[in-house]
Amino acid sequence: MTTTVVTKAAAASCATGKFQKQVEGYLKKLGGYGTLTVDGKQSAADCAAIKKFQTRFGIKPASGLAGPTTNDVAKRLAATNTAACKASKSGVTFCVDLTHQTTWVMKNGKVLVKPTITRTGMKGYRTPAGTFKINKRTTKEWSDPYHVWLPYWQRFIGGRGFHQTTTYIHDMWRGSHGCVNLLPQDAKTYWGIGKIGSTVKVIGRRPGT
Repeated sequence: MTTTVVTKAAAASCATGKFQKQVEGYLKKLGGYGTLTVDGKQSAADCAAIKKFQTRFGIKPASGLAGPTTNDVAKRLAATNTAACKASKSGVTFCVDLTHQTTWVMKNGKVLVKPTITRTGMKGYRTPAGTFKINKRTTKEWSDPYHVWLPYWQRFIGGRGFHQTTTYIHDMWRGSHGCVNLLPQDAKTYWGIGKIGSTVKVIGRRPGT
């Protein structure tokens, strides 16, 4: 009984972030994170929803505070239009939206994996837009130029492909060298779906590249 009271008290005393109202709105639009009241006031329910969102997308700390990173990620996901990929009505298509730095998977014209976040090529290493095919897959690929292991590697053009991020994915200033960086759980999911010959559609352009 005491534990329940402590849990509720802790949730209710969650700090209110600068972007509280914006994040409430984005999460309500996205759905799946619980009941949110879009009023800019932190409640136990809001806090739990924001924490759930932060945990899902690897935002640290996952404290329920609606800070700039949480706002940025939620805004990008809420703005993503899955139809913009124009995926084939048959088979699997991996979609990458460079403009919003998001990615999702379509199957037979319907969303198979909801949009998640990514980090693509920085200035000078821009990830190209276009339609490609996965042409190499390894559970762990060694990068000769950058001397780092790339988990869940799925190459689709040149030396570029999907792989698990090797750094904090929300450091957007970093950018990749052209690859499509994924959170660990997303990299595993993509690996489980992908095959040699799977279609990858890259649309838009990363801001600043």
